[in-house]
Amino acid sequence: MKKTDQSKHNICISKIKRSTIKQYDDFQWTKFYEDNHSFFNAYPDISIQLNGEELLICSTIINSDNYSILTTQKLITLENRILESGFIIHAKNELYGNFKGYENEKYTFGKIILENRKTMKYFIETGKASMIMISAVKTLIQIA
Repeated sequence: MKKTDQSKHNICISKIKRSTIKQYDDFQWTKFYEDNHSFFNAYPDISIQLNGEELLICSTIINSDNYSILTTQKLITLENRILESGFIIHAKNELYGNFKGYENEKYTFGKIILENRKTMKYFIETGKASMIMISAVKTLIQIA
């Protein structure tokens, strides 16, 4: 049975809350969104197009040239002003980031393999915030 965007959003947000140590507001770059307005109010300079009932789940936004945004349908990454976007349906997890030997790094990259076999990177803030992107991407791929 195909899940609605609202259902996918609810499942991912619940998983984030179960997987992530509070205080969520203490994270430098990573946030999750109860509704789309929260994102657009926080980042008015970032323009993304959403399809129909598509909802924003979470993001790691380092600056306006480097960010990853997960929605109920796709993953969007802008790295050094190069935009990549891919649909989550039929995607597979490849890597949840490299955390060993990166204690002093503030971010790392996760990777997914899209349906067309293209590998796509996404930003993961290191430390406690990492569980937001990791658990959301993993969960969405499982339920999509």
